[in-house]
Amino acid sequence: MNDLTVNLTKTINASIEKVFDAWLDPTMLVQFILPMPGMPQPEVENDAREGGSFSIIMQVGEDKIPHTGTYLTIRRPKKLVFSWLSPFSTDGSQVSLLFNAIDANTTEIELTHLKFLDEESRANHEGGWGNILDMLAEVV
Repeated sequence: MNDLTVNLTKTINASIEKVFDAWLDPTMLVQFILPMPGMPQPEVENDAREGGSFSIIMQVGEDKIPHTGTYLTIRRPKKLVFSWLSPFSTDGSQVSLLFNAIDANTTEIELTHLKFLDEESRANHEGGWGNILDMLAEVV
């Protein structure tokens, strides 16, 4: 069921540059890339350039869950696209972030995650990305 998609939109009270840059700054990323409330901060490493890769190791209970990918498009401050590989993803899974400045201190972010193994995985990712966007709004 590779046509399953997550689409989320969130308005954040911060400048478009600040919201965009948070996704590429590992010291910021660890503060919000938390798909469930109460999770410990993950281990994050990244090479923030087109063709560069990232690694996010999330701690879920006693388990460490690796998430990796490659930055496919970086168009600061409007668009960020990266591949997404985890134990719960399928080949060709990809995340796109579009940023729109509402005004100097308000940004709308649209997240689209393509390709899931099944509806359960899609629904779990929808909840996880929703929490991540909520956390992003708190930390920027």
